Amino acid sequence: MIQITLPDGAVKEFAQPLSLREVAAAIGPGLARAALAGTVNGQEVDLDHRLAESAQVSLTTANSDAGLKILRHSTSHLMAQAVKELFPTAQVTIGPAVENGFYYDFAFERPFTPEDLAAIEARMQALVQAALPVERQLMDREAAIAFFRAQGELFKAEIISEIPEGQEISLYRQGQFSDLCRGPHVPNTSHLKAFKLLSVAGAYWRGDARNQQLQRIYGTAWPDKKALDNYLTQLEEAEKRDHRRLGKELNLFSIHEEAGGGLVFWHPLGARVRHIIESYWKQVHQEAGYELLYTPHIANQDLWRTSGHLDFYRESMFGAMMVDEQPYQLRPMNCPFHILIYNTHLHSHRDFPMRWAELGTVYRYEMSGVLHGLFRVRGFTQDDAHVFCREDQIEDEILGILDLTLATLQRFGFQKFEVNLSTRPAKSVGADAIWEKATHALRQAIVARDLPFIEDVGGGAFYGPKIDVKITDTIGRKWQCSTIQLDFNLPERFDIYYIGEDGGRKRPIMIHRALLGSLERFFGILIEHYAGYFPVWLAPVQVVVVTITDEQNEWAAEVRDRLRRRGIRAEADLRSQKVGYKIREHTLKKVPWLLVVGDQEKREGMVNPRDCAGKTYGTATVEAFADRLLEEANTH
Repeated sequence: MIQITLPDGAVKEFAQPLSLREVAAAIGPGLARAALAGTVNGQEVDLDHRLAESAQVSLTTANSDAGLKILRHSTSHLMAQAVKELFPTAQVTIGPAVENGFYYDFAFERPFTPEDLAAIEARMQALVQAALPVERQLMDREAAIAFFRAQGELFKAEIISEIPEGQEISLYRQGQFSDLCRGPHVPNTSHLKAFKLLSVAGAYWRGDARNQQLQRIYGTAWPDKKALDNYLTQLEEAEKRDHRRLGKELNLFSIHEEAGGGLVFWHPLGARVRHIIESYWKQVHQEAGYELLYTPHIANQDLWRTSGHLDFYRESMFGAMMVDEQPYQLRPMNCPFHILIYNTHLHSHRDFPMRWAELGTVYRYEMSGVLHGLFRVRGFTQDDAHVFCREDQIEDEILGILDLTLATLQRFGFQKFEVNLSTRPAKSVGADAIWEKATHALRQAIVARDLPFIEDVGGGAFYGPKIDVKITDTIGRKWQCSTIQLDFNLPERFDIYYIGEDGGRKRPIMIHRALLGSLERFFGILIEHYAGYFPVWLAPVQVVVVTITDEQNEWAAEVRDRLRRRGIRAEADLRSQKVGYKIREHTLKKVPWLLVVGDQEKREGMVNPRDCAGKTYGTATVEAFADRLLEEANTH
């Protein structure tokens, strides 16, 4: 008798071996139609997988994260099949599922055109209608190499040749197309009903610019047409909000290839917003008991060797520079510097917790092909902090950090959060007891704030468990900004300690923590979240005084200066232009408030407020308007 235990604890018994597909049918016809794959004792498998003994089983549908990943990966295979049928000389390389979709890299003698994408998509639709079975095949290594070489698929043969000898190779076949893959995949192509090819970009074989250049076709896939249409609408809205275009139109920042890709130049208006962000950040951290630090941008290479970055992070670090015949490197992280400061004094158990924060600029080498406006750069400022505490303080510190995180993100206008708790991976450092205590503290903090969370079992860093917080913007996109990570590794590597109550040496716990992530990326997110219409408290220019004729210039300048004395970021447009032209220009610049002044306003000592939506409010005194604006800035 074979006993199948389902996720809800229900047990089904079967008299003889059966496939996962048959298990789904036994549960119900709805699940039989919806199931794409499943897991057996935690291992992902296809529906054709046969069960010969009792097992823990779950079925995977497209409405789950795992099912959506399978659907997207299967759609990448579908696209590769269509490309091969239309362009037989194209070679397939690698085609994974990614967030919101998939891509596949091809080697082809000419660039793919928009017309090619339309033809590929049409062929994919025909293959869906054909409902081709997707079947797993196993080959030995040498046979698989020979199989792909015979088809002219040299990239696939190269991948297989690096797999250890004697290992079986898994292939998936649909129609006349076969691809190297671990799987699992959908049972047949009819499950792939809602997809769209989006764009073509350049890529290098295995991401190395020294290798052959390939063409990467991006696509998106969803469980149904409604979800696809919603995503395509989101993409259209995202294009309107693109921070690179708005950054140029609003004169906020620029990136100059002659200075080097991935390096951000903050213009005066963008720098104002950055200053506001930094000032708020410093204020809330000081109120939360943090001390602010400033540390160097470079350090002797030996420091990065001690921290482990030189061994594990070298590819993301810039090359060494020689200083006094010693190799120095730009910092990719701030944490080793904070540890050096910690080690300048002997610490007692009474000194904890120690909360140190720094807006520290770091430098990481990114391939030019992945640089993307403010979202992926080579030099950026992290809102970094490190907390040193005793084991018995972990839970309280995590709760405090989580509260500070949510309050800060809410101040910037984000209300929806997704929390991920990542637990101990197979390869890790630290004793079981401290991992259990740390993970429990993270989980308790999340539960205490009544936050729904996703547990990523085994997804923690090798040096400790972590919490990641994702925000949702106004058009529904999720951005991972905040992270809270416990670290048992660096305290060991740097041999830091404190004197315990018993007079012996104790190892402190180190918590790495960022709320906004990088200021550059967060600024890009804010631009797109607000579509450039910053709330009054963040707007680089909060109000512009607009004259109707030159006769009001003196009054307009006085109004501007009185507002500035109230701490308001005010400008005056004194140009000899028509008032309608000036109103339109500042409206396009997304200034929250305009104050129109003519002869009557000048004579009466008044202003005429107008908001960015064009709504007017009648005349008001300068002080009354200033009170209104400051109240709005403090409450929104």
